[in-house]
Order: sequence, then structure tokens, then C-alpha cells
Amino acid sequence: MITGVHHVQLAAPPGSENRLRAFYTGVLGLDEVPKPPELAGRGGAWFRGNGTELHLGIEQDFHPARKAHPGLLVHDLDALAARLRAAGHDTRPDDLLPGYRRLYAHDPVGNRLEFLQPSR
Repeated sequence: MITGVHHVQLAAPPGSENRLRAFYTGVLGLDEVPKPPELAGRGGAWFRGNGTELHLGIEQDFHPARKAHPGLLVHDLDALAARLRAAGHDTRPDDLLPGYRRLYAHDPVGNRLEFLQPSR
């Protein structure tokens, strides 16, 4: 019955939109997508790129999930790791998933992100 994933929703604290924009557009290279007028008043920001859509919604009592995360496929994990580190974000490589090289990083508000590249 399920045919795909439309988007992944992550939470963020009030007032974090500019930091989110700088990270998701500037570091990760996603495009910001205008929110529908009916939803824009709630704050947050939506981002899209190459079949991936991430929605960051505002949560008043925000606490980033410690384990939950989106798994995002990338073409060049080494280049992404360098971009993340250059922007001041720690990366944690992991080789525990057969068939993939991967690393973990956090966005500016603490959301855990997993980046995966198929092994060659």
C-alpha cells in the first residue's frame, strides 16, 4: 500500500529557522521550499533536494531525539564530511551497515542525521 516517503519531519526549537536555513541550504545544499500559507504561520522551514524532502517543525518544548534520525543517501560521503567539518559540525563515521559507508552528524539544533553512500 505504501508507495514511497513524501517527507521526513524533524522538530526544532522556536526561533531556530535562520540556523536551520544556513545548515540545510548552505552546508547540505538543499533548496528551501515555501510552506503553504495555511502552515507558514507555525514557523519552521521545509527543504528539498534530489528526491528528499525534510520538514523542520517548531516544537515549543523541543528536545532532539537521541536515537531517531533520517538516513540520507549521498554521492560523495568524503566531500560531505569535509563540508560538515568546515562548517563546525562533528562527524562520526560508522562501518556497521554492510554495503554502505556512513557517518552521523547533528544539525544546529541537535537533530541526529545519518548520511550513507553505497560501498563501491
